Amino acid sequence: MLSLDPQFARSEVLRIFNHAQIYIVLGTAITTIGLLAASFSGLRRRFDPLLLWFSLFAILYGLRLILNYQMLWALGLRPAGFRRVMIAIGFLVPIPAFFFFRRLNLLGRVGRLVTSVTWPVVLGLAIATLAVGPLGIFRIINNSVVITALIILAIELVRVGRGSPDVILVHRGLLIFIVCALFDNITGLLGHYYNIEPFSFMVLLATLGIVAGRRALANEQQLTVIQKELEIAQRIQLSILPASFPASKSFRVAARYHPMSSVAGDLYDFLRGDDHEAGLLIADVSGHGVPAALIASMVKLAAEAQRGDADDPSQLLLGMNSILFGNTQSQFVTAAYVYLNASSQELRYSAAAHPPMLLLRDGEVTEIAENGLMLAAFDFASYSTVTHSIRQGDRLVLYTDGMLEAMNSYQEEFGRDRLHSLVRETGSLNQSEAADHIISAIQRWSAAQGDDLTLLLCDYMA
Repeated sequence: MLSLDPQFARSEVLRIFNHAQIYIVLGTAITTIGLLAASFSGLRRRFDPLLLWFSLFAILYGLRLILNYQMLWALGLRPAGFRRVMIAIGFLVPIPAFFFFRRLNLLGRVGRLVTSVTWPVVLGLAIATLAVGPLGIFRIINNSVVITALIILAIELVRVGRGSPDVILVHRGLLIFIVCALFDNITGLLGHYYNIEPFSFMVLLATLGIVAGRRALANEQQLTVIQKELEIAQRIQLSILPASFPASKSFRVAARYHPMSSVAGDLYDFLRGDDHEAGLLIADVSGHGVPAALIASMVKLAAEAQRGDADDPSQLLLGMNSILFGNTQSQFVTAAYVYLNASSQELRYSAAAHPPMLLLRDGEVTEIAENGLMLAAFDFASYSTVTHSIRQGDRLVLYTDGMLEAMNSYQEEFGRDRLHSLVRETGSLNQSEAADHIISAIQRWSAAQGDDLTLLLCDYMA
């Protein structure tokens, strides 16, 4: 039995370790980066092929380094099965690499053609290695194919090398990697193996990291600008909503407005407001966010233009529809308008595809509905007005559909019946307290606010 001198064995282990440790560290770092990229890709709601190919590229490359420089392998303790796996992984590395470069749009038409030709060849070599074991001819074919592909890609990169500073930086990192990969593959064919390629891979990762950092910073700055613009838009939108109803001996009005995001498509306005008259408008633009908010501003202007018809709800909505039709980019508007007259003790009401107005009288809730077609959708829409008498102590409730459609954690809508019960509960509260109670109850019900919430509550004092 052959025995080794302990001193020689220790020195041999240290020599192997000193040679291998840098590559094991590089392989571990590259694999970790690939796993982090894969985890980030999995956490994103939208599938990103770029992250997928990068993570596969880094994981396979790092695993190849780790397996290739195991100390046990260097000491001759390498099972044949593991050797097959290690060599097969080495053959597979170019596949995600070429697809990654392709998704980065760094390769022209020729580069895409090279990718299409290369990946079936190296995949076949990996499968053949796993099936029959490593053969010298497989390594020669792989090196030849990879060398040819890398030379063509290098020429293509130089040819299409213009672009933004980020693109140029990635091009340079990729060229360094290609040159080092070419050197290792060519010397490998000649029987020498220097393996400087992993260091160039780290250079490529550094360039990608710099570009990613720049873009992240640019995105952050852009988001900051957008946030400031949204804050300005929010202040502007709030400024077009009346702060309070004018002082009146006959009417007390409370308004509550809770947008889902910074700006919203809900709107309310007071077109009449004195001791004898009240004209209350509420509207809801389809969609959310900035587009809906812009159209809500148009609705405000359309309503202001019809202020002369504030005592005729159907005519007011008809005029608003004629202004809005064809000017809202296929978005539509639901609206409701009620005119109250203390002298005649009556209300006139009309709506455009809007949830019914509620009347709380003597502890009972009654729906008042008189709906025509939504605004801005049809030029032939017509509207009619319904008239009701009003009594001292009556409470009118106008609201947007976000109140009815609020969802709890079990995906149950708040709904019509719950809203009626909630309005009945507020009978003993003044209009301001009642409005706060209704809004807070709906917010407690909601798992998350999924729509804008707007409420108008009017008490007739007589």
